Amino acid sequence: MKFREIRVPGYERVVCGTEEALGYQGIVVIHSTALGPAVGGTRYWSYKTEDDALTDALRLARGMTYKNALAGLPCGGGKSIVMRNQEAVDREQLFRAHGRMVNSLAGKYITAEDVGTSPADMEYILKETSHVAGLQGRSGDPSPHTARGVFRAMQAAAKFRWGSDDLSGKSVAIQGCGHVGYFLAGELAQVGAKLIVTDVDAAKVRHLVEEHHATAVAPEEIYSAKADVFAPCALGGVLNDQTIPKLKAELVVGAANNQLLAPQHGDLLEERGILYAPDYAANAGGIINGGCREILGWDVPRTLAKVDAIYDTLLRIFETASREKIPTYQTADRLAEERFAHRKIH
Repeated sequence: MKFREIRVPGYERVVCGTEEALGYQGIVVIHSTALGPAVGGTRYWSYKTEDDALTDALRLARGMTYKNALAGLPCGGGKSIVMRNQEAVDREQLFRAHGRMVNSLAGKYITAEDVGTSPADMEYILKETSHVAGLQGRSGDPSPHTARGVFRAMQAAAKFRWGSDDLSGKSVAIQGCGHVGYFLAGELAQVGAKLIVTDVDAAKVRHLVEEHHATAVAPEEIYSAKADVFAPCALGGVLNDQTIPKLKAELVVGAANNQLLAPQHGDLLEERGILYAPDYAANAGGIINGGCREILGWDVPRTLAKVDAIYDTLLRIFETASREKIPTYQTADRLAEERFAHRKIH
């Protein structure tokens, strides 16, 4: 494997690796190991250019530092990307190559599942390195736990905005019906919420329409859907100058990483009176499940209780933001930075 190191201010390490014979092209970004090894998933995705992939990895890795700090985990932040091309590949060999890439970092980075990857892919990585979580028979698929955390964040937002965390009868527009979106829809349907759903994959939309009597809309119509809550559960950057003016929802609570295209879009949500649940606070359930069970050795009940405590974290963010008259995304950053600066683990 050929390695190439890139120096990026504010990041500990950025490493690119290639194995041309296997069609492998990967990037590992370590943002910080101040609280412990950098933990963050492997994303398998198609990008127009390597620069696009690197930009995504840098944003995601930094977000993991803040997510892990705010969740009180003894972990730093990192992320990795395996570039997806259109040619057929041997998936096992591809992810074993990625495992060798991860192993070269000598435990400074621990990977897990992310968009485009599965616990089965983590088993391939395990054949080359022990620095991998989200394994079958251990913490497994993080998606249900991520969805549970988003659901609890949504309840907290409802409590703060409407005085009750009862979501029955509330309408939720879910953008993205993949693993997390699917499980979030299940949580919401169980408490009687009304679902509006969209995805670029029509089959995934159809599944939720049939299972939960959801209303399907075209991808471009989800922003203007008449809903109480907008739940972005696909890719990042969806809250921007074009989309925010279309929103009819009072709350934005979703699972996608880096939902704000830029910080000023958090200010724009605030100006419109839309309550925003900072993404890395709301979507931490998956990393909490994996980190607590596989790194800290917690049992399932204790771990699930910590996932449910995302409710309390979000209420604290909302209350602090209201009291100090600052946007919620800034409040979340400050709380995370306090833990990061003092290296406090709860």
